[in-house]
Amino acid sequence: MTDNIAREIARDPNRVLIFDTTLRDGEQSPGASMTLEEKLAIAELLDEMGVDIIEAGFPIASEGDFEAVSEIARRARNAVICGLARANFRDIDRCWEAVRHARRPRIHTFIGTSPLHRAIPNLDKDQMAELIHDTVTHARNLCDDVQWSPMDATRTEHDYLCRVVEIAIKAGASTINIPDTVGYTAPRENAALIRMLLERVPGADRVVFATHCHNDLGMATANALAAVEAGARQIECTINGLGERAGNTALEEVVMALKVRHDIMPYTTGIDTTRLIQASRMVASASGFPVQFNKAVVGKNAFAHESGIHQDGVLKNAQTFEIMRPEDVGLSASSLPLGKHSGRHALRTKLRELGYEVSDNQLMDVFVRFKALADRKKEVYDEDLVALMEAEASTAANERIRLKHLRVVCGTESPQTADLTLEIDGREESTRATGDGPVDAAFNAVKALVPHPQARLELFQVHAVTEGTDAQATVTVRLAEDGHIATGQSADTDTVVASTRAYINALSKLMVRRTKTAPGALSA
Repeated sequence: MTDNIAREIARDPNRVLIFDTTLRDGEQSPGASMTLEEKLAIAELLDEMGVDIIEAGFPIASEGDFEAVSEIARRARNAVICGLARANFRDIDRCWEAVRHARRPRIHTFIGTSPLHRAIPNLDKDQMAELIHDTVTHARNLCDDVQWSPMDATRTEHDYLCRVVEIAIKAGASTINIPDTVGYTAPRENAALIRMLLERVPGADRVVFATHCHNDLGMATANALAAVEAGARQIECTINGLGERAGNTALEEVVMALKVRHDIMPYTTGIDTTRLIQASRMVASASGFPVQFNKAVVGKNAFAHESGIHQDGVLKNAQTFEIMRPEDVGLSASSLPLGKHSGRHALRTKLRELGYEVSDNQLMDVFVRFKALADRKKEVYDEDLVALMEAEASTAANERIRLKHLRVVCGTESPQTADLTLEIDGREESTRATGDGPVDAAFNAVKALVPHPQARLELFQVHAVTEGTDAQATVTVRLAEDGHIATGQSADTDTVVASTRAYINALSKLMVRRTKTAPGALSA
């Protein structure tokens, strides 16, 4: 294993490394593609909060991915920066070109080893074993830190898995990742698999074993923790559990589980847990995937109490119904609303409590939007500010189309009409359209000004940010076109305005996607 990692584990055998793959596996969620600026901001936060290894992307997938990995590698101060590569020299060379700029680079190469996955390249066991030896050796000749993964390891025959893991170690891999690629295994099975490899594979004591779990059966966090108890010392995870299908192990869940239940799981991480809420909100905003209200640790309701018995208990002693403090994950204990008379200092303080650091120029922009919101709402709550910040971040990253004016006429008599003015690549255009309801009319107006006949609406979701008839509505829209998927999000006290802005935001992203080519990335 590399010197830095070796020293870390040698100093503390119970140290668990956190490998974040939000920017690679997380971004493979349909519709979760992020801009370069969003990726850089997320990587910077991950680096600051103590993530040990950041898997920044899949460099061969597209020029955009290569650029993102390269720039993250250049900027990282502390974390190992890792790129993913399939088991071929071209992928590995491209990966090295991207990560070589990092202070601590890593190449992560993989191949599917289960019977189902061996059939894809039509290789027999011996041919695959030879390919693993050659590609890991090639990666090791380029980079001192090489990680190898047998994709679909949990459905690979044990004898063959031991054989190929031994080959990878002998070829120079310093980290062996054991992926539950399809979320098939259960905690006791995952633990038994790690123990078996540690016991049977020569040289296993000289490398770090990692666990990479998917959440198809809702057991990703449990599986990851079971692997750690069995001897794995690296957890692969994502912020909010973002990832393909049902997602991955959630970083915030495993980190807080190890912290809260240190009595039965005496393992430590280097994560600053007070940044978890900030990271969760940043990833939710960038990906367009809102966090479910009852999500563990970072969900809106994670520290909410409605039952009278619960409220009474928490007021007398928070530990009666809370096993961790809101402050430990970066959540302000205060929920005092701001109003139209609040000043810039109060707004900046509140934003800082919510996990947002803004520059003076950003504060001026946010303050204007805050005042406009405060004029329409009697009180502006924490949730309103979060929605405002997320909507602004989403809009700022995709400014090819901007809403300038919208007037909708609706009621019991149909059809409803929408007068719309958009700024498209710097020029203003207007139109009037009708539809079956105000939102449909507004969307038809957008379609008239920015034709996109091949795109289809896959998701239209509305939820109120707070209670009351003056509550902001947060709207999420997902569009799909020729294999490209884009998600837009916006918030406003006017649901039709929020819907239109979310649609425009998704359409702007889709226009960017059209210019990119990204071959399908297999997931470890």
